[in-house]
Amino acid sequence: MIKILFFISLYGCCFLSTTVYSFSSNKQTQELIINNIVNLEYENANRLIEKIEDWQLKESLKTLNLILYNQGQEIQDSTSVSYQINLNTKDKLLLILNNLAFGYNELFHKPNEGTSFTYFFEAYRLAKEKNDTNLRILTLLGILEYYHYEFVLTSRQYEKYLLELKSVAKTPILYSWYYLHYIYFKLESTNKNEREVSNEIDKLEQQIKLLKKNHRIRPLFLSLKAINLGRQGKIEGSKEFHLKTLKESADFPFLKYIRFRTCYKLAELYNFNYYTEDGLKYIKMAEEHIDISDKLRSQVFISKYISENYKALAEKYIDSFYALKKDKSLFRIDSMAQKAFLSYRESYTKFTRSVQLEHELDYQKNTSDNIKLNKQLQTAEKEKQILIEQQKKKRNQNIAIGLGGSLFLGSVIAILIYRNTKRKQRIAEQEKEIEVQKTEKLLKEQELTAIDAMISGQEKERQRLANDLHDNLGSTLATVKLHFDHLKNNRNNPKIENIEELFSKTNNLLDEAYQKVRTIAHEKNSGVMAKQGLLPAVRNLAKKASNGNRLQIEVQDYGLDERLDNALEISIFRIIQELITNTIKHANASEIAISLTNHDSLLNIIVEDNGKGFNAKVLPEKDGMGLKSIEKRIEHLEGTFEIDSTIGKGTNIIINIPI
Repeated sequence: MIKILFFISLYGCCFLSTTVYSFSSNKQTQELIINNIVNLEYENANRLIEKIEDWQLKESLKTLNLILYNQGQEIQDSTSVSYQINLNTKDKLLLILNNLAFGYNELFHKPNEGTSFTYFFEAYRLAKEKNDTNLRILTLLGILEYYHYEFVLTSRQYEKYLLELKSVAKTPILYSWYYLHYIYFKLESTNKNEREVSNEIDKLEQQIKLLKKNHRIRPLFLSLKAINLGRQGKIEGSKEFHLKTLKESADFPFLKYIRFRTCYKLAELYNFNYYTEDGLKYIKMAEEHIDISDKLRSQVFISKYISENYKALAEKYIDSFYALKKDKSLFRIDSMAQKAFLSYRESYTKFTRSVQLEHELDYQKNTSDNIKLNKQLQTAEKEKQILIEQQKKKRNQNIAIGLGGSLFLGSVIAILIYRNTKRKQRIAEQEKEIEVQKTEKLLKEQELTAIDAMISGQEKERQRLANDLHDNLGSTLATVKLHFDHLKNNRNNPKIENIEELFSKTNNLLDEAYQKVRTIAHEKNSGVMAKQGLLPAVRNLAKKASNGNRLQIEVQDYGLDERLDNALEISIFRIIQELITNTIKHANASEIAISLTNHDSLLNIIVEDNGKGFNAKVLPEKDGMGLKSIEKRIEHLEGTFEIDSTIGKGTNIIINIPI
């Protein structure tokens, strides 16, 4: 058959790496089985098949695996080869596997009858109906294998199946099978493009490199590359890859035809260079690997080669005879030799031509039958699809009638639910607004309380200062004035003694007054330990703004042991108060953390919440008014203001103010 020259068997199952069918027994075992079949490891697959508990599934897989392993190379005569294949089961998975097994069995043992397509197509139809991509790939490979055997130059029925295989190819092994089929069909096509074929072979090689080094598919690729080099006239390169093919192709039944084809091609290449002895050596090797499933054509090719070999020898002898033309007896021998050779060649030509005509008629008949069968099966599938669509339409109508009433009732219920939801939503919004208003009122009251406290503190501070000035500094200055008056009135009286001592006492009193002024000023700025002032006010604000489980505010301080300037404390308090108000109104936070840290000359304030966050670069105007006001206050204090916020992850506000 044509496969001896250019085609390869696809072994049907080689299409995935770890994806497995939905078999009913142990899933992991089935995965290993398919994976081994994919990689042509039929022996390992068989050992794993024995572990399957479902005996029907086990037998179906075992039969398919054995047929693919033997590839029609069983020692028995083809008429005595028999496999137990059940096509009467109702299980779709078993039907798919069994139709594939039956199709391959027919293809390998009755290649000229063309009956296998029916089984492959039925498996393909069931796989599509089952909506199982992996099974569909398996059946596609079976159909392409059929066209592989029954290929006719004018037939293009294979193309849609090849394109479908490409569309579902996801792994290197699948792409390898796609490129192999594509290249073989192109080599047999009447409009083949040598450059295109070479490019596709390069693509195939890239996929082969992704597989393990000694993968069993490699001999198929090496043989194909050798054949293509031979077609390009690159004899030595072709020999090299044919020899690699022989070296890497183990003596398995499913690789037997590759070894036959390789030996035959090597014999042809050696005969091309008139190395007839080397050619005969490889033709004898080819006889040892005759394809039993296509024995007649194998023998025809061997006979053809031997004929060509003897033809070359005869021509060589004829050249020698012509060199001795002067000897008439030898010339008569030459004439007889030519006649004998021509007679032999004519008889051989007639024989090979009759065999070729027989196969051409088989191909044409099978192709015609295939086209008819394809149309019949496709028509049946379309009719079935139309029936299914009609049933769907009727079912949809019934469903529509049933859904009509349900839709009306559902609409009424939906409207009621919607209204109830909106009402609850409005109530929730009103409650939230009331809660916000309460919080704002509380914060305002707290602000007023703080301001009152600050004002009261300032008044007390003023009173204390007045008392200090009156009690301490006032008496001292009064004494100084008294001394100065005495000096003024008696400055020209020579009788006054101890004038220098009086000047010294007056000077000391001035120093004492100066020190008292400094002490009063220092006490005003430094204050006492933070029992009153900014920190207690912030803690009190946090305590009042906290609202049970809905909002918790925590205040932490580091190094804030002394009071700050009253005006600065009021500004900082109002900034923190505004930040808390904004968080309550807009952030929907449940936790707020306030941190105040004194770094000698710098006060660091961090306000952090776990609210909804916002985009600081695209801040709505209504939400940004409070932050802008805060920013202006901080700028007035010569501080810095930074916002770090992510939507859904809360907000951090960092403030640094010089003190």
